[in-house]
Amino acid sequence: MENFVVSARKYRPAMFNSVVGQTAITSTLKNAIKSHHLASAFLFCGPRGVGKTTCARILAKTINCTNLTSETEACNQCESCKSFNDGQAIDIMELDAASNNSVDDIRNLVDTVRIPPQMLESNPNAKKVYVIDEVHMLSASAFNAFLKTLEEPPSYAIFILATTERHKILPTILSRCQIFNFNRIQVEDIANHLAFIAKSENVEAEPDALHVIAQKADGALRDACSIFDQVVSFAGNKLTYKAVIENLNVLDYDYYFRMTDDLLAENIPGSLLIFNEILSNGFDGHNFISGLAEHFRNLLVCKDPATLVLLETGQNIRERYKSQSEKCAVPFLLRALKVVNNADINYKSARNPRLIVEFALMQLTAISGTLVAGEKKNDEPQLIFGTKASPLISQNSPAVEKKVSEEKSIAIEEKTPVKGENSIQNEELKIQNSGTASAPVVKKTLLKSSPSISSFTKPTEEAKKTTTNISDIGQAAEDFSQEQLEKAWSGFSETLKVQKRQMDYATFTGNKPVLVAKDLVTFTVLNTMAEERINEDKTELMTFLRKQLRNFVFKLEIIVSKEEGESMIFTAQDRFKKLAEINPDIQKLKQAFDLDVDY
Repeated sequence: MENFVVSARKYRPAMFNSVVGQTAITSTLKNAIKSHHLASAFLFCGPRGVGKTTCARILAKTINCTNLTSETEACNQCESCKSFNDGQAIDIMELDAASNNSVDDIRNLVDTVRIPPQMLESNPNAKKVYVIDEVHMLSASAFNAFLKTLEEPPSYAIFILATTERHKILPTILSRCQIFNFNRIQVEDIANHLAFIAKSENVEAEPDALHVIAQKADGALRDACSIFDQVVSFAGNKLTYKAVIENLNVLDYDYYFRMTDDLLAENIPGSLLIFNEILSNGFDGHNFISGLAEHFRNLLVCKDPATLVLLETGQNIRERYKSQSEKCAVPFLLRALKVVNNADINYKSARNPRLIVEFALMQLTAISGTLVAGEKKNDEPQLIFGTKASPLISQNSPAVEKKVSEEKSIAIEEKTPVKGENSIQNEELKIQNSGTASAPVVKKTLLKSSPSISSFTKPTEEAKKTTTNISDIGQAAEDFSQEQLEKAWSGFSETLKVQKRQMDYATFTGNKPVLVAKDLVTFTVLNTMAEERINEDKTELMTFLRKQLRNFVFKLEIIVSKEEGESMIFTAQDRFKKLAEINPDIQKLKQAFDLDVDY
């Protein structure tokens, strides 16, 4: 039977150029060797499986190589390199500090430092290299015994320390070392290395399958190689995406895509059934909610080509993300992330964790209807007074259709600019302040019209009138009554009802707004939860009210009921004192019956 060598050992890098994902460190080490600026002590620190020990061995071999290549790599042909590759390098010693952490072990090491390199006669530049792995496991006494030698070693001695827990090393040791921090290896780099291994082993692997393995490895190349071997043993020489997720018990991307489609379609039963299917397949609800948050994050990343590089998936999955992100509006994704994050926080402390997830799914379906970016461009959020706001009312309502047709006719009649570019800017101001979903269409119509010659000479009376009306909209500050305020508030509440946001509708209709002053409106809520709901929709609410009341200067203040703010646990004495203040006869009753109630 042929001996099997795991991929992590078989394809372990033997040269600096083959080290994966640590280009900055390997370049620095090669330059130090080339310029003969080698420190007496190095410290390689970072997570597991990122190449610390590998780089330490490559550095030790390259230092003693007598025939370096033009790229400052070991030649693997000289006597020193051959002895190292055969595991018989006399001048390179490797010590595992996890099992040799006593003072005596360090004293024995220090004694060997006094002996010069065996290759010194054939190679005047030969060094004696000590690689100490897991150095943080040394005891405090061992560290102290090592200090003096580490600070002032012989000219031919170099120490390379490696650790995963830098914080456990004494500061006096750190100050004597040149420190290199190894980063977690990127998913794309791991996937490319696995593709190289698969090709070398004649394994037909799908790119999406390799990306799943790379993500599961969490930045550790050694873990990725171990997972690769495991999955190949399961699936054979044909490595598919389905085989990988089945063997690693990973939630399929398809679940999240289907779930998002149901959320966008406001399909509560469908979303709950998908979640039940996930639980039936043995997956944990907490893992699902965490994965759903990651899914929304990926959709948000796909909204801008500049951030598309942050998406760490295979090409096929990347295309599905780009396709679904076009159906999702940015406000929906932001609100969805908030809902899912709250569910993630509350999951472990909940008595009924399943209900937490199901309630989060219901909330997601409630917000999706109003914030889904449809096929028309005029459904997307628009910039209003420096903030993005989603459409306030349903696009199919008769009022909106009437408003759209009116604004289209106004745009056609008012295509003649008044004062060149200023006219177009004024028109755009009117469109932005209109607060309707048809604004982008109107703006497009206006920009197509070009200034006429007369616009640079003398504007017509009709144009003057139009310009005045448009400019006044953004600066309007008309007085309004309590009745007008309640009517406008009720109008906004009705939009929430149309959008099927029943909880928000109940919050907005639970009380009436109060016109306290000319430029101040207050609204009292029962608790802080209701206050959060109001604040979430405050931008949309203020845009709606200011447009309806033609007043852009008033402010809205949310007040939490004093009963909510002052609630506390009262003792028996506190309750008796309160009752005595209301009815003094209770005090006489206490004295008559000699009751033992003090306060």
